[in-house]
Amino acid sequence: MDLTTELLENRIFADIKIGDSASITREITNEDIVLFSMISGDVNPAHLDPDYASTSLFHHVIAQGVLTAGLISAVLGTKLPGPGTIYLGQELKFRAPVSPGDVITATCTVTALVPEKHRVVLDCRCVNGEGKEVLNGTATVQAPTEKISRPAISLPEVRLLRHQHFRGLLARATSGAPLPTAIAYPCDEVSLLAAVEAAGRGLIAPILVGPAARIHATAAAHQLEIAAFPIVEAATAHEAAAMAVALVRNGEARLLMKGALHTDDLLHEVMHTGTGLRTGRRLSHVFVLDVPTYPRPLLVTDAAINIAPTLEDKVSIVQNAIELAHVLGVEAPRVAILAAVETINPAMQATLDAAALCKMADRGQITGGVLDGPLAFDNAISAAAAAQKGIVSPVAGQADILVVPNIEAGNMLAKQLTFLANADAAGIVLGASVPIILTSRADDDRARLASCAVAAIMAAAAAD
Repeated sequence: MDLTTELLENRIFADIKIGDSASITREITNEDIVLFSMISGDVNPAHLDPDYASTSLFHHVIAQGVLTAGLISAVLGTKLPGPGTIYLGQELKFRAPVSPGDVITATCTVTALVPEKHRVVLDCRCVNGEGKEVLNGTATVQAPTEKISRPAISLPEVRLLRHQHFRGLLARATSGAPLPTAIAYPCDEVSLLAAVEAAGRGLIAPILVGPAARIHATAAAHQLEIAAFPIVEAATAHEAAAMAVALVRNGEARLLMKGALHTDDLLHEVMHTGTGLRTGRRLSHVFVLDVPTYPRPLLVTDAAINIAPTLEDKVSIVQNAIELAHVLGVEAPRVAILAAVETINPAMQATLDAAALCKMADRGQITGGVLDGPLAFDNAISAAAAAQKGIVSPVAGQADILVVPNIEAGNMLAKQLTFLANADAAGIVLGASVPIILTSRADDDRARLASCAVAAIMAAAAAD
């Protein structure tokens, strides 16, 4: 029933008789348990960690709590006596466990009346779909004395934002030994904190490259413990970039991570002929996004390095992203080449590039993925939007990779997903001989850890 049209009417004390009864039936869900934990502040892993909960009695504890606080109260507050009721007390006993998916019926029956105080005592029982009693007891309320009849208020929509994809990445990345990681110029709180957090989770073994005195001062100022990390002295950001790249090149480090220096300064050393980490592939950046409202990890490229990529540049950008998707477990990633429209327009270079990239994939010049484009953003990620425009495509509505036309589009798209859709975004540079971890001052701890996790997974896969 639409709550905006449902009418709530109470039963005043004078109209209530012993034996009167009312019921509510609903299905218990995982969301009920999470919301109950959020409201109560009870973050016991038995309630919120699926792996831990599978061996615990969390259903008995929290699902029963949802019943006590929810279903019994709902009967009393909306049906018997209804609006205006004051809940005075309860004595309830839990008779059997309740699990998500159980359909529970809560029934309250009047057993006693106290006229001088307008109090009502009710027998309270909950049974599951098999008729088994899971809760019983009594509740005492003060019934209203004035008749109330009014439309029910529509409840606000509540969405639980979960970042499940990054949890899997972290579990996978921490299954092996932490990788030696050269961190170029970690002289601010963000870059040093990223090193400490990632080391604490067993993702990396940091090698700090920069001025030791300044690094120690930053650690002391922010109470960060770095005593276990070796420090390679480098006076300037430029020297730190060069020395960090050298550590990777000579095999002392297997990952490279940006600290408190400009990305261009680090990548200049990466691309240096003879001393850098060049492979012949163009460098490109990929955001690996965990969007709570999207059913799979979403890769966006390139949003940080290639300003206005040519068609030739985009070939490397697409191939880099496909190979990352393979490592992350996507066997045949669906690649959407984005533009403002889904038709080819000679006046819009992005649509021409999209058509060319798709044909290059058909001819084997790009391998390992399924490409389609041009596609507008909505058609790429929404099957409904694609259907409305009559687009028949193996990619539309279920893209794994979004290839943007230029850096402005990519930067805006990634930040919109992060700040408006509550996505977490891991950033990584591909195309060099090792993955390069980029962190931002705006990253939270999940994003920083996920960036390290993605790089560690890439490096481990390359070594196999």
